[in-house]
Amino acid sequence: MKERIIEIIHKYHADKTRLMDIMLDIQDECQYIPEECLDILSKELVLSIADIEQTISFYHFFSQKPRGKYQVYINQSAVAYMMGQSDIIEAFEDELGITLGSVTEDGAIGIFGTADIGMNDQEPAILINKRVFTQMTPYRVRQLIDDMKAGKDVKDMAVKAPGSGKNSDPLIDAMVHSNIFRIGPLLANDYKPFDYLKDNLSKIKAESIVEELKKSNLRGRGGAGFPTGLKWDFCRKSSGHDKYVICNADEGEPGTFKDRVILTEMPELVFEGMAIAGYTIDAHYGILYLRYEYKYLETYLNDLLNRMREEHLLGENIAGISGFNFDIRIQFGAGAYVCGEESALIESMLGKRGEPRDKPPFPVEQGYLDQPTAVNNVETFAAVVKILTKGADWFKKLGTADSAGTKVLSISGDCQFPGIYEVEWGITIQDMLDMVGAKKTQAVQVGGPSGTLIGPEDFQRSICYTDLSTGGSMIIFNRDRNLLKDVVRNFMEFFIDESCGSCSTCRIMPAVMLDKLDKILHGKGVKQDIRDLEEWGTVLKASRCGLGQTAGNPIVMSIKNFRHLYNQLLNRDELKYNGFNLEEAIQESCQVVGREPVIDHGHLKNGRERPECKANGTHKPECPDLSGHKDFEHRATNL
Repeated sequence: MKERIIEIIHKYHADKTRLMDIMLDIQDECQYIPEECLDILSKELVLSIADIEQTISFYHFFSQKPRGKYQVYINQSAVAYMMGQSDIIEAFEDELGITLGSVTEDGAIGIFGTADIGMNDQEPAILINKRVFTQMTPYRVRQLIDDMKAGKDVKDMAVKAPGSGKNSDPLIDAMVHSNIFRIGPLLANDYKPFDYLKDNLSKIKAESIVEELKKSNLRGRGGAGFPTGLKWDFCRKSSGHDKYVICNADEGEPGTFKDRVILTEMPELVFEGMAIAGYTIDAHYGILYLRYEYKYLETYLNDLLNRMREEHLLGENIAGISGFNFDIRIQFGAGAYVCGEESALIESMLGKRGEPRDKPPFPVEQGYLDQPTAVNNVETFAAVVKILTKGADWFKKLGTADSAGTKVLSISGDCQFPGIYEVEWGITIQDMLDMVGAKKTQAVQVGGPSGTLIGPEDFQRSICYTDLSTGGSMIIFNRDRNLLKDVVRNFMEFFIDESCGSCSTCRIMPAVMLDKLDKILHGKGVKQDIRDLEEWGTVLKASRCGLGQTAGNPIVMSIKNFRHLYNQLLNRDELKYNGFNLEEAIQESCQVVGREPVIDHGHLKNGRERPECKANGTHKPECPDLSGHKDFEHRATNL
């Protein structure tokens, strides 16, 4: 094993900033990261074991314990459960005789939960050894288990079926569907790969590209909406011996999957946009940070990059432009939603925990390897190519005055046609619901769990930067859904699990808020509990990154727009000590220490009565007379 580990390390030139890649390769080799690897990694990479362990422990898909020859990850997003994921989990547990989060006795099969795998339009979905299985049923679960017990390769499993679009390409060979139901200017099939790069880039100056993007009013499509031309201009003017272009493809927001579809159907558009960015800011390196859940695209995307190199569209003197040297590599994450934040993503790329950095400095000044770095979303790079090809004026005619262009939406949940829709900014929520065949809609989650939950009274509002802004996720819930129990609670658990833990606000408050929500769901809440939740939501705004600042949004926004659901659950008799029950409160602690947690009329049955029993004359026959006991006398005196 030692020789193989060293071989993997040398594959990455013993570069400690490539720790993520090294450990992903080790885990592919061993199914986990064995303890004996840590000393080798520490010595070869000149890293402390503590640094290595903290990276391993941070990411969901890393493990220092065996997780089985077949590692099954079951999507646990709200939409997955809406589409029957509970039945899938139950089928796995019943057939294997184990519970979620454990491995069979023979070490063959492990089943684990994971927050989201980017397949909300085709749930229930699971991952087995990086291969995606969609639209699962209990019957299919039994087929898969039979195949795993027979030792079959995952790609030969019985439930395999061809996917749509380029998912059926032999280099992908996935049973995933792209589900593109509405095509607009960005997704239109009028794009000739790399034409602008080959024929036009040499004729335009970097300054002119920046000005054209500024004129177009293109804003980042990942959710933040920062002007792209301005970002590239800042980065171009920043001083540094190297500059970097990063494409953020870590779409970990539950309900978002449009970047997965764009990278599947038109990766050329994205890579060409990255190359244009490299030319514009004078960068020589580009990195596509791709979420681990999309690792099944690795061979397909690397094949395209290799063909670009062969055609001199990557490498040295690209497209015959002297001095334009630029290349792109793929960096995989390992399961951490917070890495969607650009500075946390950069930390992850350096082999560290994905903890957001303090700002300033911003990445355009000091990003990857402390050099100026332009970080943009998959959809943003794709839009750049179309804008430069057709002109800023063409782009500005689309959408609204404040929100130019189109937006690719990932729509899922209770609708007839979940999938990808490219729309012009300014479309109303109601138009969107009609477009996807949604009926009896109770609520729409705009922008994923960190966004806004709205009801019918807001369905005439517009999807745009100045009203309802979104990075792409739109989840629909009909009137049969229990919003607080099945949706809001799921979202809060997601934020608790995905917090990096750096800020005390984000580390503590979501858990406290969830406890308070549970109190209300159990019928023990009072009006003050709702006021507490609203106040605690504002406390979270002190967090240093977007995840922490919006971690309370599922509760805060549901109170704002669905307060009646909370009011219906409140305990009307607020005199009942806020619903507090002493016996229930001590149940768990008594079980731990082996005591009998029984209370009778306020008198403990464990051989000791409360002092006030004797003092106030309410002593009962079943209570022992402890008046002569020194401990009793001492406590009674101090009442």
